[in-house]
Amino acid sequence: MTDYDGHTYNTVQLGSQCWMAENLRTSHYSDGTAIPTGDGWSSTEPFYYTLEDSLEHGYLYNWRAVMHNSSSSQATPSGVQGVCPTGWHVPSDAEWTELETYVGNQSQYLCNNDSSYIAKALSATSGWIPYSETCAVGNDQSTNNSTGFGAFPVDEYPNLSYALPGTFARFWSSTEYVDGTARYLSLHYNAAYVSRSATIKYYGCSVRCLRD
Repeated sequence: MTDYDGHTYNTVQLGSQCWMAENLRTSHYSDGTAIPTGDGWSSTEPFYYTLEDSLEHGYLYNWRAVMHNSSSSQATPSGVQGVCPTGWHVPSDAEWTELETYVGNQSQYLCNNDSSYIAKALSATSGWIPYSETCAVGNDQSTNNSTGFGAFPVDEYPNLSYALPGTFARFWSSTEYVDGTARYLSLHYNAAYVSRSATIKYYGCSVRCLRD
């Protein structure tokens, strides 16, 4: 898959879903509209935030930038192209749930044969804080990423200034929650399971697009 800026991405098929296997790193929407570089927080203005290794591990986007004037969606598929290239869309919370369900039903992706212990299978083989618990993402990282999804712990903006590097990976969905928040999926160095919760829309998180 190639974005407007000409960056190409590996993809991975998991069940009926085809996902980006890398974080999005475009500074333009598919129609050529530039996304402003963020130097602060905003829930009303679209921003993206760069990292030292952005071309390898992607940009962070606030929810406004992710959605590109689209309304919240919990549909499958979401129908929200948003910041994604043509032919791809921002996954809804329901589509993240579908990914979890598929991976949890495949014995080769489980740790200790527990269907909820799938975080290692979705996480990159490096970059995480080491952790001693057997099925945690940070334990024996060489055994991570059996799915090929390769979630890398770039954390989120503005936590970059005070969170320990390698703590978590967090991905936006197209689904609003309550009180100016939207749903996300995250993986943590010290957890064996995947977490789905919500955070404030002006935070910058990673984006993975899903094929239409």
